[in-house]
Amino acid sequence: MTVTGTGFLRVLAVDDEPPALDELAYHLRADPRVARLHTAGDATEALRVLRDDDVDVVFLDIRMPGLDGMELARVLRRFARPPAIVFVTAYDDGAVDAFDLGATDYVRKPVRAERLAESLRRVIGSRVVPSHPAALARAEEDPTIPIELAGTTRMLPRSAVRWVEAQGDYARLHTAEGSHLVRVSLATLAERWADAGFVRIHRSYLVQLRLIAELRLVNSGYVVVIDGSELPVSRRHTRELKDKLVRAAKQDWSR
Repeated sequence: MTVTGTGFLRVLAVDDEPPALDELAYHLRADPRVARLHTAGDATEALRVLRDDDVDVVFLDIRMPGLDGMELARVLRRFARPPAIVFVTAYDDGAVDAFDLGATDYVRKPVRAERLAESLRRVIGSRVVPSHPAALARAEEDPTIPIELAGTTRMLPRSAVRWVEAQGDYARLHTAEGSHLVRVSLATLAERWADAGFVRIHRSYLVQLRLIAELRLVNSGYVVVIDGSELPVSRRHTRELKDKLVRAAKQDWSR
């Protein structure tokens, strides 16, 4: 179904559950920034809409039969001009994959009008940035992480993370302003963030290598200092960490 309004954003809402799709469409249709609203009950119908019409943003459920929301988002990323993606889901276990896919936002069900209004604001902000190759490259190099703050999902740039601390099945992301708990294992982040300069120094700690101010020997072993905080280095990671610090220093001197 397609509904035309008086705004400027072209929106596609995708959900396999009719009541959830109707609620999402109702809130989007009521927003004055939405010019055209398409709805689809599954990925196949969504791709049919996208074949025939240009869309600025797709509000996308994750758990759907057939091609699910994550798989559809991967397809959309290959478009010559991919639309912004806002995941709308009842679950929080897809948040890490969402930021890996460059999602603009991650909204928890039940949806609220003010929360969707915030998502549209973020979409508009992301759409006005020129799609210059250098700008797109920077966006890919610094993905965002969805974090929960007082019931609202915010997108935290990975570059803001100083170090990560394991807390069971969760990880606490430490920034200059504070810390945020996200539902992802330290091992997963260590694998995904290795190319961005994050290194494992302990079974419970992952740090940004370039931010290490000191590697210091104390009575119980080595510690690294980041932003004045001392973090333990396990024996199994000490030699590898020293080698990486030396290589990084040599690269800095050779520039």
